[in-house]
Amino acid sequence: MDGIEKRLHTCMADTDHDREVSEIDLLSPLTIRGITFRNRIGVSPMCQYSSEEGYANDWHLVHLGSRAAGGAALVMVEATAVTKEGRITAKDMGIWEDKHIEPLARIARFISSQGAVPGIQLAHAGRKASCDVPWKGGARLQAHEGGWSTRAPSAISFNETDPLPQALDEAGIESLVEAFKAAARRALAAGFQVIEIHAAHGYLLHEFLSPLSNKRNDQYGGSLENRMRLPLSIAQSLRELIPDNLPLFMRISATDWVEGGWDINQSIILAKHLKQVGVDLIDVSSGGMVPKAHIPVGKGYQVPFATQISEQAEIATAAVGLITEVQEANEIITKGYADFVFLGREFLREPYWTVKAYQDLREEPYWPTQYGYAVKRRAKRSSEL
Repeated sequence: MDGIEKRLHTCMADTDHDREVSEIDLLSPLTIRGITFRNRIGVSPMCQYSSEEGYANDWHLVHLGSRAAGGAALVMVEATAVTKEGRITAKDMGIWEDKHIEPLARIARFISSQGAVPGIQLAHAGRKASCDVPWKGGARLQAHEGGWSTRAPSAISFNETDPLPQALDEAGIESLVEAFKAAARRALAAGFQVIEIHAAHGYLLHEFLSPLSNKRNDQYGGSLENRMRLPLSIAQSLRELIPDNLPLFMRISATDWVEGGWDINQSIILAKHLKQVGVDLIDVSSGGMVPKAHIPVGKGYQVPFATQISEQAEIATAAVGLITEVQEANEIITKGYADFVFLGREFLREPYWTVKAYQDLREEPYWPTQYGYAVKRRAKRSSEL
């Protein structure tokens, strides 16, 4: 067990010690600014790699709409590229031009019609862009395969065999801030009520944060203050244009899982600054910066990071990562480990996981009207027999 794992193990033990159980549970409503979520269950952004030229389509409508109809409180659209070159793959969803608005608006309208809150994650893949879709191996695309030049804080590739990314100059950084702002305006025009900034998993904003990928010697590199400058600038710029009643989230990787990389202590400092500029919730994930990090993956392995950030930065957090069981998710809320639970792959396996949560916790589920009358009618007939 290395130093990082030991600290995680200690943190997990500390968070369990004599912790009181709250009356607030997984199914309790949560209000952030002017938005009330009907429970504490959110659908994490999950790339579907199913877009053409960035456009949302029927697949996205059905995929996301089914989770909203299934009772989740927040349904987050996948990582959506703010520039064309910021896509992970050529099949990623995008929001770099106004023509992307209406297909996304169709999804936001349906999510809202089912009582869920529509959210969108704005992203730039940085040096991890220009890849093939994962079911074809996910390898870096060459120019003759439709690949493109990637951008990063420094000319350091993710894999040794990858082409070197182009280090952004200050004009490029300023253009990037404007791209995030333009994307946020389009997201608001589409009707999204939660905007999340993607600064995790080794993508561009995480690349600026981590000393492993950021070797700049200007105002965006070196010290922690400088490495935080771009993510904080984007967060502040978006907060200034997003209406006061709508929440702003940021997803971060709490640690790179590598000694000398980005870590939980830096994450706590970042979270304190994000709170000051108006970010309302930190979506706490981890990893993705280097290809060979040793990550102790297991149930709830990232939850302690959400707890530390919540308690030390005094900001709302969402717990993510291998959360599959209802009682496990409920305990995260009742013991105050986090304010929200985001599920990803479990929602791929079970779009109606939230219905199961209501049933397991002995509450009446949120049924779509078209389903609810039939379910209740059958229950009534069963009780009469």
